[in-house]
This record gives sequence, C-alpha cells and structure tokens, in this order.
Amino acid sequence: MTYVRFAALLAALSFAVPAAAATVARAAPPSQGSVPAVADNKAAETKPAEARPAETGSKSAEVKSADEKGVDGKAVTVKPVTAKPGEAKPADPIGKKTAKPSAQGPAAAATIAPPPVPEPEKPLTRDEALKRANAFFNASPVMTADFVQIGGDGKRSEGKLHVQRAGRVRFEYAQPATMEVVADGAQVAVRDRKLNTQDLYFITQTPLKFLMKDKIDLEKDVVVEDVKIDDSGVTIAIEDKATFGGTSHVRLIFDPKTFKLKQWEVKDPQGYETLISVFNIDQAKVPDPALFKINK
Repeated sequence: MTYVRFAALLAALSFAVPAAAATVARAAPPSQGSVPAVADNKAAETKPAEARPAETGSKSAEVKSADEKGVDGKAVTVKPVTAKPGEAKPADPIGKKTAKPSAQGPAAAATIAPPPVPEPEKPLTRDEALKRANAFFNASPVMTADFVQIGGDGKRSEGKLHVQRAGRVRFEYAQPATMEVVADGAQVAVRDRKLNTQDLYFITQTPLKFLMKDKIDLEKDVVVEDVKIDDSGVTIAIEDKATFGGTSHVRLIFDPKTFKLKQWEVKDPQGYETLISVFNIDQAKVPDPALFKINK
C-alpha cells in the first residue's frame, strides 16, 4: 500500500357656556304721574326707555328691562339655561387658564437616565474555547454537511458528508472524483469507483478518529498543542500520534460567533496537507443507515 493512497484516506477523514342668565327685572313705573297710563304704554311701545342721569346707578337693571320687553309691552321672563356637562367649562374665577404641568419639568428630567453602555465582550479563554468546541461536537450524534476539499497538490474536490456517531462516516465525492470513503464503526473503506477497488483500514489508524466517538473531550482524547483566537476564527491545533504511519497534526477552525466548525486541516506523517471546508451544517437530519454499509 502506498503513502499516496493513505494520504487520500487521511484527507477524507479530517473533518424582530356659562349659563345664560337670570330673571329680567320688571319695567320701572313712570316718573311723571300726570301722564295718562295709556300714553305711557304708547310711549313705551314707540320709544325705547332712556335712563335719566340721576338713575345711572341702576341703569343696568333698566337697560335690561327696556331691551327685554316683547312687542305688546309686557316684560318677558327669560328662563335660565342649564349648561350640559361637557358643553362648556366654568369660567375661571381668576380669569387665567390653569397651566398644565410640563412633561419636561425638572422632576421628569431627573428620572430620564442615559442608556446603559454595553460592557465589552470578554476575550475568549483557552479553556472556554475547548469547552465550546466539545459542545459543538456533542450537541448531536448526527451531522450532514457539504464540503470542499483541497489536497496538497492543489486539486479541488467537493461532495456531501454524513456522520452518525459512534464511528459511522461517509464522504460522497461528486464527479469527476471517483473516490468514496465509508466508515461503519469498526473499519474504514476507501473505494475507487473508476478502478473498482476497495482498501480497508482500522478506525484507530485514521486521523480525526476521535470525532467518531460517542462523547468527545478534546483534552482527553488528543494532545492540544495550541489555541489561537482572532476575528477570523478560533483555531485548535491538536496532535494524534496513533495514526497509520506516524503522527498527524490537525487544525480545527471554528466560527468565532456561532462556534460551528468551518474547516479542518490535516498534515499526515508524510507531510501531505489537506484542507477541508464544511458548510450547510445540519445537526438534526438522521442519515440513512445504509450509507455506512461496507460491502466486503
């Protein structure tokens, strides 16, 4: 078996109104007693009453009496009009309108506080980064995603990734690629559809085998070499000494906000580097069990 074929295997396995008024006073009796009453009545009908200078003190009542007589000379009684509620407001005894309290008075202004200044986000620590990485992998035992793989030679391949822990993985490469990688929980098969060949390996011999475990703990499963945190992502570098042919180095790259896995890069014992990017991750869809069947 050549290192080139195993390199392919390693690459594949890296993963919202106011009232009117009052009763009118009756007309004042004639001041001239020698004048007949009829004449007085006619005079009242033809001439308006005139107030004499001596009677100026009571001119208000006399003016009202003269103005409010009917055409037959009789006094007319004006009934008071009762104001209905809501039609008019009572007159202000002071003659001034009552000022409404200002909504922007000193008391109101004192209760308006400036918006709180948000606290700056605390930088992510190494332990927190590892904890969130484990939480991503352990959130669901299943995962489906699209992937793009770039090999050490610059060759680009793409396809579909299916994972069901523990131990079952399938990389379906789209044409023109002819390779296929399937793990059934015990073994890993690398198939070449064009050549109609299949090579089998033990899962323990492949890189990223710990991603196939039922419960993942990066600190216990592998050696964590480094954790780098920046705006572009969170990179966790690990080392696996139990892969076929020697030690493999893997870099897991997570989105700094969602902490979803974005990429991983594998450097196998022979120095070949393979970069795999994953997107459209679905951790709810359960893959068909038949996808992980290896025909021997």
